[in-house]
Amino acid sequence: MPLNDDQNSDFDSSRLSESTASSSDSEYSRQSFTSDSSSKPSSPASTSPPKTVTFDELMAAARNLSNLTLAHEIAVNENFHMEHVDLPQNSSLEGRVKQIVHKAFWDHLESELNEDPPEYHHAIKLFEEIKETLLSFLTPGANRIRNQICEVLDADLIRQQAEHDAVDILGLANYVINTMGKLCAPIRDDDIKQLKATVNIVELFRQIFHVLDLMKMDMVNYTIQNIRPQLQRNLVDYERTKFQEILEETPSALDLTTEWIKESIKDELSVSCETSSSPGADGSSKPNLSPTLVLNNGYLKLLQWDYQKKAIPETLITDEVRLQKLKEKLNELQIIACVSLITSNMVGTAIVGLPDFADKLKRISAVLLEGMNKEKFDLKEALNTIGVQICSEVNRSLSERGFPTLNMEIQNSLVGQICSIVEEENPISSLIDKRIQLYMKSLLTLPSIQKCMPVIPGGLAVIQVEIESIGSQYASIVNFNKQVYGPFYANILRKLLFSEAPMGKTETGDSTN
Repeated sequence: MPLNDDQNSDFDSSRLSESTASSSDSEYSRQSFTSDSSSKPSSPASTSPPKTVTFDELMAAARNLSNLTLAHEIAVNENFHMEHVDLPQNSSLEGRVKQIVHKAFWDHLESELNEDPPEYHHAIKLFEEIKETLLSFLTPGANRIRNQICEVLDADLIRQQAEHDAVDILGLANYVINTMGKLCAPIRDDDIKQLKATVNIVELFRQIFHVLDLMKMDMVNYTIQNIRPQLQRNLVDYERTKFQEILEETPSALDLTTEWIKESIKDELSVSCETSSSPGADGSSKPNLSPTLVLNNGYLKLLQWDYQKKAIPETLITDEVRLQKLKEKLNELQIIACVSLITSNMVGTAIVGLPDFADKLKRISAVLLEGMNKEKFDLKEALNTIGVQICSEVNRSLSERGFPTLNMEIQNSLVGQICSIVEEENPISSLIDKRIQLYMKSLLTLPSIQKCMPVIPGGLAVIQVEIESIGSQYASIVNFNKQVYGPFYANILRKLLFSEAPMGKTETGDSTN
């Protein structure tokens, strides 16, 4: 029962790619967007005109969104698991309050047990809670141990024994510990040993409840592992159904998605106006835009999205964290590729014949760019340090081979060009960005990324392994999203692309009709 994997691992690109990579242009052909979708069972149901949403309806939609998000995370993230969190006692108000309340309870329990004769009221309450927790760990067929737990931890029997001062608190606690040892995961064996070595009865109670909390989390993670295969098999239908329920409760649940698609259409119209003088340049009528092209352009925009300031489309909320991480990693790889290209152009002859030198420069850049997406990171300073380090490595390599080192003019020029990467409209940065976008765009047109990967554009060879990995993850997210939300996108695109009204006058309130 693996329970301690890293929850923040990248999206598992291979798990769902076979089932999702089949989204091709034919799925989003003009016919599919202009035909009546009401006869298709996979199409989202029509919604009524905008209405006032009650608090109960809003809460129902929030619960549906929470369930949808959790199911999606369990299915696509193989390392997703729950962890027991102990609140910091000194740095948080909640932690301090919890510490004070718990200390008061355990102190009161200790004073009761130290009375003469002892008072067992709270101790019996604890055994009742322990009994219910132990029973919750049992499978339906475990009748023998269930009956034994109920018999030994019978609260009425313990009270009768307490009234006659015949209750064996330590004996009951030892029974609980032995039962926990039979039910716990192997990872808790050391905790059980520590319980057996604890002598103070109050401390023993406290530690028993701590280990029971850990066992509850183990059971939750075990359940997650068991339901993951079933969720993966039924995730498309489940997510689509849940989102339809959200849409019925909250008719505005596609407003951001509609605006996202509108922006993509405007981008494609702008490109069409630049390359053609056909009708549509004035915005009064629309050229024959491909729905697939529009949608893919929208997905590409997510790799340049400002996730801190701009809300993501509702249909992509479940993958927001993954998409943001891919964007941040691409930003880092873009700079590494720029540094490599600049270095090659400036001192290529000095490092020719050194096949491992490019990888060494990549490692230097990657280390110094670590954390570059944090708000307080000084990218300009990091690039200056990278430039200085590269000059040092090049000079060291030249000296080892008996060649003269770079003069100060070349070194200053190299460092200056590397530092200028962050400047707006920097030609090297713009070139690399376009080639990365071209590569990502080509991934979205492939029928199956597992069978063949696109050719890496020039200038990106130094980051080929990394960008292929990111591209695979990105394509899996996109293709799966198309499978789930394709019918919703179809309704929106039908309105925006094939309605008689100009795009600027399209109503979004009934975008799912």
